[in-house]
Amino acid sequence: MELKDLKSLIKLVTETDITEFNLETQVEKIHIKRGPDKEFIQVAAPLAPAAISAPPVAATIASPTTDAPVVNDNYDAVPSPMVGTVYRKPSPEAAPFVEVGDIVEAGQTLCLVEAMKLFNEIEAEFKCKIVEIVKDDATPVEFGETLFLVERL
Repeated sequence: MELKDLKSLIKLVTETDITEFNLETQVEKIHIKRGPDKEFIQVAAPLAPAAISAPPVAATIASPTTDAPVVNDNYDAVPSPMVGTVYRKPSPEAAPFVEVGDIVEAGQTLCLVEAMKLFNEIEAEFKCKIVEIVKDDATPVEFGETLFLVERL
C-alpha cells in the first residue's frame, strides 16, 4: 500500500466514529487504533482502495469484560457500535434480517447501521433468540443504545 493510501485510511478513521481499523491482504497487514480501550471494532474493508465506500463493511462488537450489557438474568442487549441510522433490512423492498422469535447463529447479520454513507453490518456474537427489537427501521441510534434484546442459547 502506498503512503498516500495509508494517510487516507488514517484520515478516514480520525474523521469518523471508528476507533479501530484492520486490513489484511496476502501481502500486508494494517492495524489502526485510536481512543480508549472501551470496546473493539473489527471492520472488514474492501481490498481495492478506490472502492472503500462502495460495499457494506461488517462490524462486530466485543467488550473486553463482557460480550453485551446484561439487561436482566435472561436477556442480553445488543448495543449500537456507532452513531447512525438503523436499517432492519438490506433494501427497502427486502424482508428484515431478523424478527422477534428468530434463532440466529453467531456471525449472522441482525441489522445495518449507516454512518457517514457507510453501511455497517451488525452481527450476532453468539447463538441467540431475538426477544425484542428495540429500534425500528430507519431510525437514528446513538453509540451504545440497545438495538435488540436477545436470549443466549
